[in-house]
Amino acid sequence: MSLLDEIKAKATARKKTIVLCEGEDKRVVEAAAEITKAGIAKIVLIGNEEECKKVAPGADLTGITLVDPLTSDKTAEYAAILYEARKAKGMTEEQAKEQAKDRTMFGALMLKAGDVDGYVSGACHSTANTLRPGLQVVKTAPGIKTVSSCFIMIAPQKHAYNPDGVAVFADCAINIEPTAEQLADIALSSAKTAKDIAGIEPRVAMLSFSTKGSGNDDKFTQTVPKVQKAVELAKQAEPALALDGEFQFDAAVAPEVGKLKAPDSKVAGNANVFVFPNINAGNIGYKIAQRFGGYMAVGPICQGFAKPLNDLSRGCTVEDIVATVAVTALQS
Repeated sequence: MSLLDEIKAKATARKKTIVLCEGEDKRVVEAAAEITKAGIAKIVLIGNEEECKKVAPGADLTGITLVDPLTSDKTAEYAAILYEARKAKGMTEEQAKEQAKDRTMFGALMLKAGDVDGYVSGACHSTANTLRPGLQVVKTAPGIKTVSSCFIMIAPQKHAYNPDGVAVFADCAINIEPTAEQLADIALSSAKTAKDIAGIEPRVAMLSFSTKGSGNDDKFTQTVPKVQKAVELAKQAEPALALDGEFQFDAAVAPEVGKLKAPDSKVAGNANVFVFPNINAGNIGYKIAQRFGGYMAVGPICQGFAKPLNDLSRGCTVEDIVATVAVTALQS
């Protein structure tokens, strides 16, 4: 059984309820039908029956709960939740009532209220429009100040440098130039994703072009000291976590290089969670692994929210949506 099949099977056993916010999108409606038929999760689809049948006439809507914010008897209740969350930022009650009718915001409010276990959107909305409601009302998990993303990278076959057959890459999609504090948060969140979703015991490598001070860019971009500080902060937050750095990628994955460059490290040469110093490195890195290495990239998976909330790519397929819903179910 593949890791993705394992994730779906675990999700099926958990019987979580996930809201899909985009009933106006054919792929979302078809995915909702497929997920429901397979029993991966219970689906709340934001849309109305006429609209959903129009965009996806072949989809079986049996067992799917359809909710329209314009007619739902929950909209007023959710507007009150939104007002309480945003009044300190200057939001009025009238503005809250209007914004609660927005489908992505409505979905986030359902999640905040506890009426669903997870939220998935983004098939036809930007990342900003998808994540903003989460940041405004769901907010971050205790002890975490940074929302981030990761990809679960599934190897085409196991080999010496990846005996687990799976790895986690972060942050490849959200934080452009994270601070040391943000990198530490990303590391802790990624370790949790590795354990909860990928099913591996995390060994976290904080990546750089330098290994244990071998490189120095203090006069330029100062990424090396940033990563070194992030290592210190993450270790202070979770001393028991197997985490170390800064490492070049080869020192992180190749035992022979790890022993040479960082002989006292328990992570060097043995890492399976990789935290990149910025989005340039992360995004390029996962795409190289995907295209040259044949890895399957599952994600981006959002991390750090108080409750599970995930963003789809606007180029997503039905299968991508199904996989994202399964991952979201495991995060709850």
